[in-house]
Amino acid sequence: MKKAVVLYSGGLDSTTCLAIARAEGFEPYAMSFAYGQRHQAELKVARDYARHMGAQEHMLVDFDLRKIGGSALTSAIEVPKDGVGSDIPVTYVPARNTIFLSFALGWAEVLQSFDIYIGVNALDYSGYPDCRPEYIAAFETLANLATKAAVEGAGKYRIHTPLINLTKAEIIRRGLELGVDYGKTHSCYDPTAEGLACGRCDSCRLRLKGFAEAGVQDPVAYSKRGEE
Repeated sequence: MKKAVVLYSGGLDSTTCLAIARAEGFEPYAMSFAYGQRHQAELKVARDYARHMGAQEHMLVDFDLRKIGGSALTSAIEVPKDGVGSDIPVTYVPARNTIFLSFALGWAEVLQSFDIYIGVNALDYSGYPDCRPEYIAAFETLANLATKAAVEGAGKYRIHTPLINLTKAEIIRRGLELGVDYGKTHSCYDPTAEGLACGRCDSCRLRLKGFAEAGVQDPVAYSKRGEE
């Protein structure tokens, strides 16, 4: 089997992406990040579930974006709970996907892999600029200019984005087809101390909307659901 590095947060999208990589015939190498995010719930899920999902290895990269700040996920800025808006929200983490993909590219080159999977989505999402197709295309161009393996002709890097044009409901249906247990995922930006999803941040709202449109009950526990 060919190797693929899969960016894996433990969330709904990245878990589905990992399942798709495996279904498409790749041996997944999962990569997660402890980057100073405001909670550890997603990392616990990632550690517990990566191998179960078929990851050959699971690497946790540790660095601290709190030193930069500028996001509700890495600073004291309050996570918004008023609904998904049209502007780029304060939960955007400056340059996060660029940093993540750079680590993934480095590991892929060492593994002699030319395939990287990332679960970005440009439909049911919060409007982050580093989730758009043109951004992915630009990074793929960069990857093939910046690496010894590509320059010497050993292969050409491809950034796989199997979810990018799917609604959240379509993502959930695809994951269920592949046997994903969504009870073992975490999406909330601001969970309670007990680990319950808040139900009101952008990520929770998009997740709940997706399950409702898919006609399936979300198996994770919430402290509140939407406007309840």
